[in-house]
Amino acid sequence: MKLKRLLKTAAVATAISVTPFVAFAEDSYHIGVSVPSADHGWTAGLLWWARQASEDLSAKYPEVEFTILAANSGTAQVGDVEDLRVRQIDALVILPHNPATLQQVIAEAYQDGVYTVVVDRELDSPTQDVFLAGDNPGMGEQAAKYMAEALDGEGNVVVIEGPPIPINSQRVDAFNAEMARHSGITILDSQSGEWNPQTSLNVMEDMLARHPHIDAVWAGDDDALKGVLTAIEESGRDDIEILVGGGGSKDVIGMIRDNHPIVKATVTYPPNMIASAIAVAVHGVRGEHMGDMYHGVPSRMVLAADPITADNADDFYEPEAAY
Repeated sequence: MKLKRLLKTAAVATAISVTPFVAFAEDSYHIGVSVPSADHGWTAGLLWWARQASEDLSAKYPEVEFTILAANSGTAQVGDVEDLRVRQIDALVILPHNPATLQQVIAEAYQDGVYTVVVDRELDSPTQDVFLAGDNPGMGEQAAKYMAEALDGEGNVVVIEGPPIPINSQRVDAFNAEMARHSGITILDSQSGEWNPQTSLNVMEDMLARHPHIDAVWAGDDDALKGVLTAIEESGRDDIEILVGGGGSKDVIGMIRDNHPIVKATVTYPPNMIASAIAVAVHGVRGEHMGDMYHGVPSRMVLAADPITADNADDFYEPEAAY
């Protein structure tokens, strides 16, 4: 998926204005990117897209240099941001491990004039030029809409949630709210699989043992979907007609493209949002400011939650991506 398309898919929650700016040849800029380590399919995709974006944008804007660092904890990420500051970055693009842990060091960078783009996990006290994230409520709503239509408004559903964190609650609450509009659909069970394949496999095995008839399963994460699928296949059950994921991973999109018998859809929560954030930072340091930053109101960008089905899977499939 090309970078120009990434920015086209952004639904902007506040008005964005662009101030034209001409960069002179002698101008140069250094952008630091800080992300969590690749300890999960989605974060592996995040790092892959960060590197891809830096390569593509370096070719287009040779005056811009990038440094990308990945940390395995919030404390380590604080150290990475401090290191980037020593390297005299002009912009910081960061997906915080833990917003509370990173709040102070991000605020210090922003207050010192570093153009700051915070991705995915919002700070308690906004101190950035731009906040860019996926649409968590939209993920749940779109999954429910697809599933309800595929079931013709009737059936038994189980849910494999993520860990007990705010963005999981946003997804599940929106899913439940949409399903409540369909009186013929019953949510039999909703348990956390921690967005982990093995945990989700174990949870799904338990649900299969307790519920004799299930029509559809929503796994709010594509890594979790793989564990759920394994449990279903190993059980030999043939009552489950529909399995819907979340995140838009390459593997799950591939299953959808190949007309898998039960994996029918997923919903985008793209790790390539980091590429959009890096592109925004490039415009920012070059003077093409977004939003009313000079009045202390940062811009907010929320990427659309798009359902991916057999009808459009080719448009989202990126064979070289890590996720």
